[in-house]
Amino acid sequence: MVKSHCRLAGVVLAGLLLTAGCSGSGTANAPAGAAPAGAAPAGQKVDLTFWDWDPHMDAVVAKWNTAHPDIHVTLTNPAGGDQLVAKMITAHQASNGPDIAKVEYQSLPALVSNGVVRDITEYTKDTVGQYDAATLKSTKFEDKVYGVPQDVAPLMLFYRQDLFKQYGLAVPTTWDQYAQEAATLKQKAPKSSITNFDAADPGWFTGLAQQAGADWWSSTGTDWHVAINGPETKKVAGYWQGLVKSGDVEKSPSFSPQWNKEMNDGTLLTWISGAWAPAQLGGIAPATQGKWAAAPLPAWTAGDPATGIWGGSATTVTSDSKHPAEAAQFASWLDTNPDALTEQIKDINIYPAATAGRSLPILKTPPPFLPNQAGFYDVVKQVAPGARSFSMWGPNVTVTFSGYTNSFGAALQSGSAFDAALDSMQATTTADMTKLGFTVN
Repeated sequence: MVKSHCRLAGVVLAGLLLTAGCSGSGTANAPAGAAPAGAAPAGQKVDLTFWDWDPHMDAVVAKWNTAHPDIHVTLTNPAGGDQLVAKMITAHQASNGPDIAKVEYQSLPALVSNGVVRDITEYTKDTVGQYDAATLKSTKFEDKVYGVPQDVAPLMLFYRQDLFKQYGLAVPTTWDQYAQEAATLKQKAPKSSITNFDAADPGWFTGLAQQAGADWWSSTGTDWHVAINGPETKKVAGYWQGLVKSGDVEKSPSFSPQWNKEMNDGTLLTWISGAWAPAQLGGIAPATQGKWAAAPLPAWTAGDPATGIWGGSATTVTSDSKHPAEAAQFASWLDTNPDALTEQIKDINIYPAATAGRSLPILKTPPPFLPNQAGFYDVVKQVAPGARSFSMWGPNVTVTFSGYTNSFGAALQSGSAFDAALDSMQATTTADMTKLGFTVN
């Protein structure tokens, strides 16, 4: 395990910034004309391992392997999201991590601070020019690149087009209207609900807090400020507590068997989700293909284009990789090559982070599960510029997210105040950061 003094070294304005000695990922500048440091000798075959949880990623990797016989990539899916992060840290402690791994943006700072992923600036000098600054910001610390952005995932409103028509509901453009439509639906179809409040997965709620203008973490020098229970997030929590109290939304956790059934049989009419949702709906609600459509997320103020994010990932090279140059070459190809991106759009429903990727011809075709919405990707393109994340992610996001599950789960069961749940998350997060040695004020 990386010792605490190494974890804390270099924590500055941009966030979890590391000295090269602690990260174990610094790379020396190669002499002019020389191969990048970490590259295998010419003609030597390289075998790389890649951890990723995307469905159908095997088809994309097969394209790479066919075109690059000297750099073979083996794909495995050990876990997804936070579970994958935990496995990466454990594997790094044993010095047997993969060469390449998919990492959600919010998890990247913790992996950088633990020395799990490496600085790949030297290997991505051409790659970074294919991204806008706002997108690249999610993978840069102290002007060093720690990942190649794969996709962006703006939060959107997915709704059952057929049932909205059946019950005479309008697609809401503001949160006030959303609450009104929720109440109207409950009057017309008492057994149905406009959506559920999910206390098991913090991703959607975090995105809503971002839309409202929250910044849960910030820093000045080596001092951190935590504002999880700030007024912006409490506004969001209060809004949803009102819907829960009125009975206009369900309490079932997303991705549970009950929720899947309710999504499939029409009990739930909307899903607040990332742009990746069409790729998941086939497994969640297979009987509803062609019945969903996507719209911009309702706004707090009419006409405000702001939304949050749920997910979005980068392809990283680990500090355990013995072939970082080739691993970075694969990461760059995966996330910028038109053929690789086309395959991912088709089978994984990503919305590319690479600027040119957002104009690929395949984006004129809707996802297979939404064949009725020909302009689906036009809506995503409309929404994406208004997506905001936190200005920075904290060093212990997994602790914060666990705090959400625990505190909001208890609040749903007991009927206690959501504000108190946020206060609990705040206390849990700051206590953990202090324990790790961070200065929190």
